[in-house]
Amino acid sequence: MPVARIFRMPRLIFGQGASETVGEEVKKMGAEKVFVVTDETLRRLGTLDKIESSLKAEGLNFEIFDKLPTEPTVDLVHEGFSLFRGSGANIIVAVGGGTPIDTGKAISVLATNKGTIPELWKPNQIKNPGLPVVAIPTTAGSGAEGTICSVVADTKTGVKTSHYCPHLLPVLAIVDPLLTVSLPKPMTAGPGLDALTHAIEAYVSVKAWPMSDSMATSAIELIAANLPKAWYNGNNLEAREKTMLGAHQAGLAFSNASLMLVHAMSRPLGPYFHVPHGVSNACLLPHVMQFTLMGNPERFAHIAVLMGENITGLSVTQAAQAAVDAVKRMARQLEIPPLHDLGVEKGKLDKVVRQMAKDAIASGTALNSPRIAREDEVIELYYLAY
Repeated sequence: MPVARIFRMPRLIFGQGASETVGEEVKKMGAEKVFVVTDETLRRLGTLDKIESSLKAEGLNFEIFDKLPTEPTVDLVHEGFSLFRGSGANIIVAVGGGTPIDTGKAISVLATNKGTIPELWKPNQIKNPGLPVVAIPTTAGSGAEGTICSVVADTKTGVKTSHYCPHLLPVLAIVDPLLTVSLPKPMTAGPGLDALTHAIEAYVSVKAWPMSDSMATSAIELIAANLPKAWYNGNNLEAREKTMLGAHQAGLAFSNASLMLVHAMSRPLGPYFHVPHGVSNACLLPHVMQFTLMGNPERFAHIAVLMGENITGLSVTQAAQAAVDAVKRMARQLEIPPLHDLGVEKGKLDKVVRQMAKDAIASGTALNSPRIAREDEVIELYYLAY
């Protein structure tokens, strides 16, 4: 008998200038005081100015927590939660990339459930819905504004854990392409290829289904056609808008179909080598696609079509290879370096690579692949990406 599936997504406000509606929206939601989770760089760049103005225009008080690094950590989530408890806020607005949004989600469930993050991140421990989270992404990348996932690193154990729970889904995603216009090229390329990874993994995942496929295939097509344009010319608003829509759709796709080996392998690179998540996915993606393609060549062949490749006259296997080649070309176009140019020292890699492979397999997402990798194969893939 078929198993019932649920497709989860937040309410969405999308388009240029959408972020300026946040004050009106949270007031309608019953906001008394707003807790804003973001990072120092966004405050310094003035990205928050219009969001703060929107809150002030509605007479709303707010408190800002911005002590966030590249990756969310257990200690900083708990620090943010301590500040939240003393703030009197009843709604969280998370502004930024995956780190502020994942942190905001984590704080929201700490507010309504007993336990620490390591305790709540165990299976079935988040019993109660979190406080309302409004997520406003500032990169076209993580898709965290539309997912039931939050990623938090434990600096004591060196393990970065993704937790999936319906209570982590934001109630509202406000997606404004104007917030991405000032991004430097690396912050367009890395997150953009992260989003492409989300879409490809969701489409090839053994948990894929027609609803997730509709989001994944649209995302692949939008990102492939528009990410390079947005990278070459940051002021190309049409390309920015379509890339950001693709990134949001990719988040919806993987949230409802799960991820695979690329993300499983990417997670240890953060704690061990501090490689940004999007860039590490970009480095790994073509190598993992090459390894995986024979597990479902028909889907990889369709990815080639979605990326604009002409597969006329090619066999299914040749067309699948064209998808891998298209991703390799895009990574080169967007100047994604190999891991050895990102601070990954070979001597240290030699010492930790086996544990990294074990951590990747233990994460669980590697099992969603149509071709399951052994530990020695994961190690080989790390060295290929190096």
